[in-house]
Amino acid sequence: MRTEKILVINPGSTSTKIAVFFDEECKLSLNIKHSEEELKDFDHVMQQQEFRTEKIRAALKEHGFSIQDFTCIMSRGGMVPPCASGAYVINQEMLDYMHGSVIDTHISNVGCAIAYELAGEAAKRIPAYIYDPVTVDELSDIARITGLPELPKKSRGHALSTHAMAYKCANEIMKKPLKDCTFIVQHIGGGCSVWLFHKGKAIDMYSDDDAGFAPERCGKLQAMELIKLCYSGKYTLKEMTKKVRGNAGLRAHLGTADVIEVQKRIENGDEHAKLVFEAFAYGIAKGIGDLATAVFGKVDRIILTGGVANSKPLTDIIRKRVEWIAPVEIMAGEFEMEALAQGGLRIMRGEEEAHVMSFAQ
Repeated sequence: MRTEKILVINPGSTSTKIAVFFDEECKLSLNIKHSEEELKDFDHVMQQQEFRTEKIRAALKEHGFSIQDFTCIMSRGGMVPPCASGAYVINQEMLDYMHGSVIDTHISNVGCAIAYELAGEAAKRIPAYIYDPVTVDELSDIARITGLPELPKKSRGHALSTHAMAYKCANEIMKKPLKDCTFIVQHIGGGCSVWLFHKGKAIDMYSDDDAGFAPERCGKLQAMELIKLCYSGKYTLKEMTKKVRGNAGLRAHLGTADVIEVQKRIENGDEHAKLVFEAFAYGIAKGIGDLATAVFGKVDRIILTGGVANSKPLTDIIRKRVEWIAPVEIMAGEFEMEALAQGGLRIMRGEEEAHVMSFAQ
C-alpha cells in the first residue's frame, strides 16, 4: 500500500495553519502568523489568496517539501451551500461561488482557492477536497423554525472540529459508536459555536451570532436594538458586518481578543475585565443549557474544545454552570488539522467517497 502524503491547509482570521501528514503521521505542523498590518488592506477574504499562498509555498520550501510530493490536498471548507457532513471535491465551480460571495463570507473560503491553485502546480493535478465545511447542515426540522418564516435557522460554525471531538469522545471515553451517544460540543476560539450531536448527526446548534458572544463575535443580540443600529446612519453594511464579526465580543469591550491578556488584567485587579470575562463564560453556559432542552436533558457528555478551552479559569466557570446536565470533558486545542488529514486518508484509501457539490440556484 502506498503512503498517502497529504497537505492540510486551514486559514484562520490572523494565521494560516498548514500540516503535512504521511498517512496518520504528522511530519510538519506550522502556524503562519499574519499581522494586522499585513491584512489591513484586504477588503474581502478572497483577496488574501495570493498573499497566503505565497506564505505556504515559502514555508513548504523552507522545510524541504514540494507540491510534487503530495498525493492529496485537504482544506477547511468555507461558506458553501448547506450540505451533509463529509468530503467535497474542490473544482472551478466551487471557486466561482466563493469569489461571488461578498457579504456572507468566512476566512476559510479562501482555503479552497489556495488548495486548488497548489494542486494544479503538481506535475499532474492532484485531488483537492474540503471536509466538513462551515455550513454542514443536519438540523432537525423543528430546529429550523424561527419567528420569521423568511429567516429560518441556518447551521454554520465549527463543524469540522466539533464533529471530530464527538467521534473522539464516543470512541475513547464512551466506547461506543457516535450514533449511540448524545453530546453537546462547544468550540471556543476567536469565534464560538455549540453543537448538539444525537444519533450521529448535529440536529441543532448555535453559531457565534445567536448564542453567547466570543472573543471577536457579537453573540446573541436583541433584534430591535440591532435593527435600530443598522438603520442609524452611523454604519454601512460592510462596517456593520465587520462590527458584529471581528470587532465584537471581548475585543469590543476590552480592546483585545487575547484571553491570556484578559486573564492577566483580571489578576492585576481589573474589575471590568473580570465582569466581561465572566459574562463570556456565562453566555457560553447558557447556550449549552439551551441545547440540552432539545433532548430533554438526556446528554451523555458536554465537551469543551478549541484553543480558548485551554483557559482553565474560563472552563472552570462554564463547568460549574453546566455539570448538573452531564459530565464535562475538556478537549482543549485545535484538532482540525488531524480531522482534515484523517478525512483525506479515508478518501484516498477508498474508505469514503467524496461528493461533488452542486451550486445551481
